[in-house]
Amino acid sequence: MLTRAGRLLVVALLAAAWAQHGWPQSVTETDDDGRQIRLEQPATRIISLAPSMTELLFAAGAGSALVGVSEYSDYPPQALDIEVIGRFDLINTEAILALQPDLVVAWRSGNPRAAVQRLMDLGLNVYVAEPTTLESIPDHLQRLSVLAGTEQVGNAAAQDLRQRLEIMKTRYRDATPLNVFYQVWNEPLISVGGREIINDVITLCGGVNIFADQGLAPKVSIEAVLQRRPEVIIASGMDVSRPQWLDDWRRWPQLPAVANDNLYHIPPDLLQRQTPRVLDGAEQMCLQLEEARRKSAESGLNHRGSGDPSSSP
Repeated sequence: MLTRAGRLLVVALLAAAWAQHGWPQSVTETDDDGRQIRLEQPATRIISLAPSMTELLFAAGAGSALVGVSEYSDYPPQALDIEVIGRFDLINTEAILALQPDLVVAWRSGNPRAAVQRLMDLGLNVYVAEPTTLESIPDHLQRLSVLAGTEQVGNAAAQDLRQRLEIMKTRYRDATPLNVFYQVWNEPLISVGGREIINDVITLCGGVNIFADQGLAPKVSIEAVLQRRPEVIIASGMDVSRPQWLDDWRRWPQLPAVANDNLYHIPPDLLQRQTPRVLDGAEQMCLQLEEARRKSAESGLNHRGSGDPSSSP
């Protein structure tokens, strides 16, 4: 039996080994469902169930731990080399189990809830995320970096995002409000509601989302758009190219957005993925709204100059 001095020696040796080798300790974080995810050690085999979650994990410094991703995980380019385990809306449970992950990162509003619950029931550690505000993105970077043991990278990335966001808030805080219609798709006509991160971007840029009173991704009618008279229309589409259907709005020249030629496009990956790149998309939108304000001011000056008697010398 070890003497007291012997036990103290063992404890000291273990402490020295910990200091030298950095043996892992358990980590705990809370996801967007309010569930505590506890890992005996930081995750070294992670699966992402959505392209946006893949981007978040890379930004948090956990890209090297990814062993499986969902289809269309194409950013950063390194993600293209990782095994695909299905689509965000069609989860391949067998492929996931075969990869033996110690952490699965799911998209709350995009992945089928029943499929995600089945992964939990099978004993997998599932972190469910749904960034709905700009501030929530750096929060997720920090939480994911804790679970992956990459806090140094995740904290630095989160700090950078928060600094960029504060600069933009200050710059556009007093901008003249403009009514904005953000068009996700044309058939059916889909917009964004007040609980979507794009609504946060519109507000950041000094805009007012004309469908902020609707749900996450409302289907709307042409009549509803005409009635709410947007001053700016911004479309996304499927890829980096400008969707042809954006110009369909020119059939209604009475719309302020059409009258002032305020029809803009932003690549969907910059706004419709809840990742750090959303601030790149926000910068584009803010510049577009600034251009729309300039056009509106010039239009008003031209109108007064041509029709207001008080403008005569």
